[in-house]
Amino acid sequence: MMRNPIGWMRTEYNKLVEQNFDWKIRELQGPSTPKARVDGKEVIMLCSNNYLNLSNHPKMKKAALKAIETHGVGSGSVRAIAGTMDLHLELERRLANFKGAEASLTYSAGFACNEGLIPQLVGKNDAIISDELNHGSIIDGVRLTKAKRFVYKHCDTDDLARVLNEAEKEKPDKILVITDGVFSMDGDISPLDKVVEVSQEHGAMIYVDDAHGEAVIGKGGRGIVSHFNLTHHDVHFEMGTFSKAFGVMGGHVSGSRDMVNYALNKSRSWLLSASHPPATVASCIAAIDVLETEEEHVKTLWKNREYFVKGLQQMGYDTGFSQTPIIPAMTGESSKAVALSDGLYKEGILALPIVFPMVARDKARIRNMMNSGLSMEQLDISLAAYEKIGKKLNII
Repeated sequence: MMRNPIGWMRTEYNKLVEQNFDWKIRELQGPSTPKARVDGKEVIMLCSNNYLNLSNHPKMKKAALKAIETHGVGSGSVRAIAGTMDLHLELERRLANFKGAEASLTYSAGFACNEGLIPQLVGKNDAIISDELNHGSIIDGVRLTKAKRFVYKHCDTDDLARVLNEAEKEKPDKILVITDGVFSMDGDISPLDKVVEVSQEHGAMIYVDDAHGEAVIGKGGRGIVSHFNLTHHDVHFEMGTFSKAFGVMGGHVSGSRDMVNYALNKSRSWLLSASHPPATVASCIAAIDVLETEEEHVKTLWKNREYFVKGLQQMGYDTGFSQTPIIPAMTGESSKAVALSDGLYKEGILALPIVFPMVARDKARIRNMMNSGLSMEQLDISLAAYEKIGKKLNII
């Protein structure tokens, strides 16, 4: 019997569909704005990572257009060969200054940073210790290492201390402790100050993925290192992204000049990826300008966050461990999360379900992402829809 080389894909996909675990792709027909057109329907957007509504900021669009005129639409190469423009270097200087670091390095994406840098930091004689709820890009980066791997309970620094002692029994040359800053599914914040305190006793390197804290927490949106009044002598690798609150695209890491020099020589996802086009780089520089001069965006984001989470909680929703503009509305069962999302969409609200394997089987939820551009009226409309559909489905 002739083997069907790819027949298994349909079988596996159908299993996902049967269990409501499949992603159903929505089509955004226009810009990512608080009120957007999706699949032909005008909806209030509650699932975009565009926290500060910067994707359509006039200063950033103007910067992008100007860069196309002066630098074209592409770099023509990887950074290491002929793809490093003056714009790329300016962005890295501006970013390092914004983050209070000696140096910064930009990557094509946050995922590319984790996947390309983590494997270069530890080897077979080393140990890597990871929070159990770390992002999938961290998990993939860890899998590419040959280091001995350890996991500590989520945000539990007492357990981190225990695991560090266990790791020391293997007599590793180096230890790398790695955690998300803001956890993307629950919206809680790593106790990074305590992580640093515990890890420093072992001379461990500390790596934080601050993709969802970038431009959201810390002084003026400077991220988790700033949030805890730490420095890059404490946190050696502060990874972040331009793809969320900055409203553009790309990843980056900040720390010492030695770290950047090492990374750009060793990290293959940097060495072998084409550099960002000029318009993207110029937009990222303009986003830093906006953050440094227009503090109202971050303030409004948090005002909206507090209003919305209070509204959900008052009507009986479980918002989990949220401490940030990521606000889950817990449903437990995946089928209920899907039904709630479908009901909200009919009411003109786009808020997508998060189900297994993104989260545990009994921890399905709608993940709401706040936006500084949402009006009080839009938040009230959204909350009214949550109450109507939640009662209909017996969630509240």
